[in-house]
Formats: sequence, structure tokens, C-alpha cells
Amino acid sequence: MALWTVHGDGRVTDSETVAPQERLSWPLTIGFGVQHLIAMFGATVLVPLATGLPIATTLFFSGIGTLLFLVITKNRVPSYLGSSFAFVAPLVAAREQGVAAQLGGVVAAGLLVIVVGIAVKALGVRMLESVMPPVVTGAVVILIGLNLAHSSTKQFAQQPVLAAATMAVILVAGVLGRGLVFRMSVLLGVVGVWLGGLAFGAVSSSRLDALREAAWLGLPQLQRPELRPSVVLLVLPVVIVLVAENVGHVKAVAALTGRNLDGSIGDSIIANGLSTTLAGLGGGSGTTTYSENIGVMAVTKVYSTAAYAFAAGFAVLLSFSPKFAALLGTIPAGVLGGATLVLYGLIALIGVRIWMESEVDLTNPANALVGGAAIVAGVGDLTLTIGTLDMGGLVWGSLLIVILHPVMRWLRAAQRQTG
Repeated sequence: MALWTVHGDGRVTDSETVAPQERLSWPLTIGFGVQHLIAMFGATVLVPLATGLPIATTLFFSGIGTLLFLVITKNRVPSYLGSSFAFVAPLVAAREQGVAAQLGGVVAAGLLVIVVGIAVKALGVRMLESVMPPVVTGAVVILIGLNLAHSSTKQFAQQPVLAAATMAVILVAGVLGRGLVFRMSVLLGVVGVWLGGLAFGAVSSSRLDALREAAWLGLPQLQRPELRPSVVLLVLPVVIVLVAENVGHVKAVAALTGRNLDGSIGDSIIANGLSTTLAGLGGGSGTTTYSENIGVMAVTKVYSTAAYAFAAGFAVLLSFSPKFAALLGTIPAGVLGGATLVLYGLIALIGVRIWMESEVDLTNPANALVGGAAIVAGVGDLTLTIGTLDMGGLVWGSLLIVILHPVMRWLRAAQRQTG
């Protein structure tokens, strides 16, 4: 039996959507795969840069993890597993203990996520929904999109002309375009303005020098982890964030495709846990479902997992070529800023859509007060220091909504019973 059925004649009209288990013609599928690769590349590279882990190894395991995710979720949940920003704070805090200790923390987080996924599979998704109902998952999706907005606006401000041009191309192609112009709007905006930036000297000489000096072929650097209790404690909050991100991702895809994917939530969590564990065992950063690629799907309405399989395959190949990795590293910050300004906004609106379709009652104080506080913590990137660990807004926002909402809901129900 084929992994994917061909959508119609392999092409797609403006009004059609391509389901996860469908594919377009192979050339078009490859094109959409490249679009997903470009969407995830910047963020996936930033995490190892910030934490000191090898970039090529992280890229390798992100590709392997994505392929693993597609297999475990049986092609039902389109996603790319890239580097998780939730790992940045604990891994930076553990940097002085060495790479092996950092990787031990990644492995520990991955194993705990697997345990949560197995529990969801065994006890049913209703168990998880009792803790993470639509008000929680919608809030997590919203704060993920808006928490990332800071990085987008900073990149936009660095090269506003390039950023504005990229955003303009994406908006015009996405709103007014037809056929492939509409479907490939993100790719057209990024590649078109990127090439223009190269031609007019918008790329720094250091990046061009790195491109010239990079070898065509090279093996990713593999390293062994070392479990240390102090580092394991640092990554515990990350587990909650990863679970929340996975649930939010599946809910977002379900909202976009109009399908009930609750039965795939446990598989998604297990797959993300396995991917993160594998990355930690080999020397890469922990992974998560990528919101950038949700934005691409929201624009293109192409949810084919075949495109993600190609993106994953390309990532693995690129990890063996420092030259191509350096080439993608020449994408100007302004180009990434213009593209992500559109994509991150779409992510936040998908969270709003989850609320609307689930008819979340925002007159309920437990929903409004806790949800509002969590979103502001995430949007404002609330960063508090506990000992030597700086925990950012994504962590605090997720903790607030995941932990406080069920507690407040239970207290409100208890008050009504006694009242």
C-alpha cells in the first residue's frame, strides 16, 4: 500500500486543500518540502548556537526525529521537529558542566516526555484533556506564537527594507496570488528577497567567508551524554512545555484540517520524546513540533506529510555538507524577520481559532484570568531567575496555564458545591 495517495492529478487549485496522507506530484512535493526546510532552518540553528551544541549534529537529529515522528503518528500529523527554545535556558545554565552534562539533561527530558505519552496512550486522551482542555491548548498555541514575536521584530529592525520587502512579497502572493504563486508564497518571499540581498551586499562578509571556507562534505559530530542530577532538575520544566507544545500542535493541525486528531496526541508525545532522547544520545539539541511550519501550512493549505518527509531528508543531507549549511546561513536577518512576522501571527490566530471552535467561555474567571495571565507572561517574555537558572516567558506561560487552570477550576467547582 502506498504511503501517500495522489491528490487529484497531482496539482492543486486555489480552493483545494491537500490532506496529510495525500501528496502532489513529486516536483511540487519537493518544492513544498524546501519551503518547510527554510521555515524551520533559522530557529533550529539558533538553539545550538545559543547553547554551544554542534549545529550539524542538531540538524541531523532534527531530520531523523521528523522521520521518526511521521512513522509513529502514521502520517496523520504533519510536523517538523526542530530545536526547542525551551531547552535554551537550562542548557545555557548547565554549559559550564560540559556538553556531556547538557546532553544528559536532553536525554532525561526526552525519557520523561515518553512516559507522559505512554500514560496518555494507556489512560486515554480524556485524562490529558482534563488537565489540558481547549482553553489551555489554545492559550499555549497563542503564547507560543506571540512569545516568538520578539525574535521576529528584532530581526525585522536589523534590516527593515529587506524585511518589509519579504513580508510584502508573501502577503501579495498569499492574498492575491493564484495556483503555485499562492501555495509557494513563503518560499517566493524568502528566496526572492534573499537572492536580492546577496546581489546588493546585504549579507555580512563574515558569512560569505564562512561559505567560501566551508567544506563540501563533513560528518556530524557525535557525542555521548552524561546524566547529572543537577542538570536533570534544570530540564524538568521543559517537559511540561514540550507536552503542551505537542498537544497545542495537534489541536492546531486538527483545527486547520477539520479532523479529529485526539487519538494521535499520545503518539505525537511519544514520538517527540523519542526524537529528543535520540538527539541527546548523539549530541543534538532537544526537539519539538515546529510552529513555523504550522504557519506555512496555514498559508498554503497543503498538509501533506510527504513534504515534511522531504524536508527531513534534506536536513539529514545538509548535516553532511557544511557548505550547504553555510549557504542557508547567508539568509539575511531581515528576510527571516519579514517571513516570521507573518508566520508567528498566524500561529497566534490558530490558537484563537481553537478557542472559537471549542466555544471557550471567556466569561468564566478561571478561563479568563488564568489564560490572560499566562498569555501576558509568554508575550512579555517574563524571565525570572531561580538559583542559577533563568526561565523565560514560554516556560512560565506554559506552567501558569497548565498547572493553575485545573487548580482554579477545581477550587471554583468546590466553592459552588459548598456555597
